Amino acid sequence: MGIHPQDLLQFFRARRSLRRYQRRPIPDGILEQLLEAAIWAPSAHNRQPWRFVIVSEKAQKEGLARAMGAKLRADLEADGLPKPAIEADVGRSFERISSAPLLILLCMTVSDMDAYPDERRSGHERIMAIQSTAMAGQNILLMASSLGLGACWMCAPLFCPDLVGAALDLPPDWQAQGMITVGFPAGERKRSRENWETRVLWR
Repeated sequence: MGIHPQDLLQFFRARRSLRRYQRRPIPDGILEQLLEAAIWAPSAHNRQPWRFVIVSEKAQKEGLARAMGAKLRADLEADGLPKPAIEADVGRSFERISSAPLLILLCMTVSDMDAYPDERRSGHERIMAIQSTAMAGQNILLMASSLGLGACWMCAPLFCPDLVGAALDLPPDWQAQGMITVGFPAGERKRSRENWETRVLWR
């Protein structure tokens, strides 16, 4: 039996990116449901290039947050931002990463994608792997919402993929694309959307 379109649309409208969580840990059974949802996303050539790293230990989260914060601080200092603004931004980043009960790092690999001798087609294969991984991440966000969890996609790993790989001892071909923080929500958030008519061209 299918889901009624209006029910599905309402579900999409109700999902929010939530960054504040209760301290309750995420049960293994729920984590398994999130990952099961992820692997049923569409993928280019059905190669399933996504890879996931689960980070739940306090020390590991804080170590990752400190390493990413150091890179963020260096980047903002190079931009010439005032020190109070830099420290506020770094502090916010550390809190979001270290206080989340669960982190799901989304990585992709091109190891199973088609190989071409030219840069143009190889680049397209890489983009397809990135797109596939993003769709797996969307499935995680939607499943999290359906389970009553809060979740938020963080793009920060894109700015320091080598650092993230070293901090988590990732295989060389696992390229960090994003990170989803997950937890039982500690608050609500309301956010509107621009009307779709403002984002469409008819041809």
